[in-house]
Amino acid sequence: MKLVKICAASLLLLPVTALAAGPFDGTWKVSLQHIQLSKKPIVLLLNGGDYICKSCLTPTTIKADGTDHKIQGNPNMDTTAVTVVDANTVTVIYKLSGKTVQSTKWVIAADGKSLEREDTSLYGAEPSVFKTRLTRVADAPAGAHALSGSWVESKVLGATGPGTVVTYGMTADGFSMNSNGQTYDAKFDDKTYPVTGDPTKTVVNLKKISDSEVIESDSQKGKVVEVEHMTVSADGKTLHVVDTVMHGNRATTYNLTKMP
Repeated sequence: MKLVKICAASLLLLPVTALAAGPFDGTWKVSLQHIQLSKKPIVLLLNGGDYICKSCLTPTTIKADGTDHKIQGNPNMDTTAVTVVDANTVTVIYKLSGKTVQSTKWVIAADGKSLEREDTSLYGAEPSVFKTRLTRVADAPAGAHALSGSWVESKVLGATGPGTVVTYGMTADGFSMNSNGQTYDAKFDDKTYPVTGDPTKTVVNLKKISDSEVIESDSQKGKVVEVEHMTVSADGKTLHVVDTVMHGNRATTYNLTKMP
């Protein structure tokens, strides 16, 4: 499951319940070390009172007036509200079925060359907060807000909350996950299984490569949207994840550390 659901989104909320003794069984916590973020740029434009995320799943132009505006075709949200706080600060609120599922705060550095993004995810039972630094790779058009331009995620500055912890369990024929109010119990049978507690109605398909290697494919509305390739290290202490968001082929790699 995702650590964060954003236009990058690109970090993600996690999963599971422990079953039998094996490499995956137990509780894991996201490590901020050894994270490799996607190099695909995030392209934004805020100009003339209009906001558009050109690299997002549904690049819709909306008024940056602080009120909810409908978004079509995105299973993770159905309204977005953009507020221009000042010349260097913008906030975005995402809702699904009337409930806030994520808030994002963008703060652009005084020199305009970098920004810090703070994402508060509410897709799980309790909030989780992820802070990321981005570096500018293309300038804003003349007259546009400083948020405009192309940005690449360069460093994860922090990750807190229950969405950073996941419990997995594995048997000979199945795999389970439990993280921040979201759970699944799936079989290795090429079928899909629902993620209970997920407001986006994600279903998962699990493929067992070996006792220490599993591939999870997440689908929404019949389409695969994300694939997580998970491998437990030989010493059983580290879980390596390659997380690919299919839109834009954005790949993020990170480790989780087994908790006592």
